Amino acid sequence: MPTAADITAFLAKEFPQTKCTVESVGDCAATVRHEVGVAELRPGGTVSGPVLMEVADVALYVAILGEIGIVPLTVTTNLNINFLRMPSSKAAIVGVCKLLKIGRSLAVGEVSLYSEGSDAPVAHVVGTYSIPPSARASAAPSTGPAS
Repeated sequence: MPTAADITAFLAKEFPQTKCTVESVGDCAATVRHEVGVAELRPGGTVSGPVLMEVADVALYVAILGEIGIVPLTVTTNLNINFLRMPSSKAAIVGVCKLLKIGRSLAVGEVSLYSEGSDAPVAHVVGTYSIPPSARASAAPSTGPAS
């Protein structure tokens, strides 16, 4: 399966617009980080919702690719976000993803988003991804991490 370095190289080539960096990947999980600057803030000095959604979406994508291999056409089919508290404008956003299920055609996971250095989540996200048919033959169905 791909390493964090493999996925980082893939993201740099295919998604050069993202500011997310891969901190870790494996065991049906991933952690990504996004630096926060003036461009990520909305009026009132908080991190914008689209930035939070990007971090969650990238965390899910990275965790899934870490399990099924680099399959570019694995795509988001659903993303639900609950904003819990105002993120710090002075700290990176960290997304911690745990995959709940990986099937032949769908993968489901959840992401907790944090302002770096804080234990209190700023948002909770649940997402579903579609796994393309070309990857289904090689992806071993899983119910997620062992309990």
